[in-house]
Formats: sequence, C-alpha cells, structure tokens
Amino acid sequence: MRLVSFVERDSPSVVRTGVVVDDVVVDLTDPSVALPGDMTDFLVAGPAAIERADDATRSGARRLALDQVRLRPPVPHPAKVLGIGLNYAAHVAETGATRPEHQVWFNKQRTCVIGPGDAIEIPRVSGQVDYEGELAMVIGRRCRHVPAADAASVVAGFTVLNDVTVRDWQWRTPTWTLGKSFDTHGPTGPWIVTGDEVGDPHRLGLRTWVNGDLRQDASTDDMIFSCWEQVEYLSTVFTLEPGDIISTGTPAGVGMSFDPPRWLVDGDVVRIEIDRVGTLENPVAVEPNP
Repeated sequence: MRLVSFVERDSPSVVRTGVVVDDVVVDLTDPSVALPGDMTDFLVAGPAAIERADDATRSGARRLALDQVRLRPPVPHPAKVLGIGLNYAAHVAETGATRPEHQVWFNKQRTCVIGPGDAIEIPRVSGQVDYEGELAMVIGRRCRHVPAADAASVVAGFTVLNDVTVRDWQWRTPTWTLGKSFDTHGPTGPWIVTGDEVGDPHRLGLRTWVNGDLRQDASTDDMIFSCWEQVEYLSTVFTLEPGDIISTGTPAGVGMSFDPPRWLVDGDVVRIEIDRVGTLENPVAVEPNP
C-alpha cells in the first residue's frame, strides 16, 4: 500500500490522507471511510486504520487522478526526524573516516521537511549544499526497547528522503545538527510504502541523479547497521512515536566526495529513486529574500 498526504490543486490549504492505486488517489477522508486527514493521527489509529484504508481501495470512496492533486510530505509534521551518519561502507571509505564502532546519530529539525516537487533552497550563508539519497523508515506505533528481531513490527513503512546537508555548517558542531537542519533540507516522499510491498529493505537499489547525471548507484545491502538494529539502538534510549522518521544513511557518491566538490546550485534538479519504494524529485533554488 502507498500512503500519501495530499492537497487538491483547487483547495491547497486542506491536507488529506490517501492511498495511491495506479494513477489514482483514494481519499481516506471521504465520509464513507472517515479516516484522519493528518498522517500522524492516521498512524496512531493503528492496524484498524490500515485495514480500513485497504478496504477503501475496493470501495466507492472518492477518487482523484494524480494530476489533480499535489503530494505533500507523507508525514507533514513528524515529531522527530533522525538520521544516521557513516552507515554505508563505501561512503565511509570515500570520506576517509574510520568505520564506526557504534551508531552515529543526529537530528534534523522538523521544519526542514518538504514534499515532492518543493524547492531545496541554497541558503544565503553558504554555497556548500550537498545531496544525500536515503531510505527512510516511518514509525507506526509508540514503542520503547524494541529488539532488532521485532523492529519490523513497529515500522509503518518506508519512504525516500534527501538528507540535504550544508557542509561548512555541519562541521561547525560535533552534533552536525545545524548543517542538517536548514529549512527545506528534508525532502521526503512521494509516499509511505508498507513493508509487505517493500520486502527486505536491505536488498534495494538506490540511485541519485543531479540534472540527469547519476551520482549515487548502490544497494542498501552496503549498510553497516541494519534498519532493525537502528530501531533497537534508538528505542533503547527514548520512545519512538507514530510518524517519527528514521533516515538510514547515504551511500557513496555525495557531492563533497568529488574533486572539486560538486555542490548543488540554483537550477539543479535532484532525483532519488529506490527500488519498490519510489522516486523523489526536487528542484534547487536560491533562498528568497525575507
């Protein structure tokens, strides 16, 4: 199942939840389905909401063509956006870093989240803006102390995330948070794909293009710490909640790895494709004047 948050083009202020079937969005807020229009509230409703959403795809619930809607971030207002650093062996090698013994985590402020087609902004304070194509997990239920063997049961599904990073600001602090959290630097989408459709998340091809130039071409089997180990590690420390986004790391081929570095510039288009999950595309533009 592909779960989305969307707005109708003639009513852009009302965000709804839906299921994409082929090129059609089934509106889950239709009175015949009556599910929440906010994705976090939908996930809080648990398996019953998933079952009703599945039933809605075979019912007479309201349908809209994809070209009639604008997809928003699948979780427009996540409580947490967490990213793991140095989690692909080839990426560790290209940075010259030491392979981590423990998981290296940072947070991206939730205000960085944007959706498909929204512009990644080059901030006025830096030109060192980099892309990082990543597979992200969306947490489906409140949980703590989840063993890796049970981690799949707390993940609602998977999406694509571009962990956009302002490199000079990243290195200003050991937590990396400032360089990871500029507004518009968390593109996610286009939807949440449930685990039954994704299968093993550690056997997925991941590719990133900038203006049609293939920059990243890898498999998620190059992860050092698996998706399930990540859930176990984080939930050892704090409670994970429905709608939390966990981004699982980027493979080799980021812009800073080139000589000279290939930073994003005004007019670029970044496209990230992950097998069985989807394609996320965003233009790049200069930050507008306040």
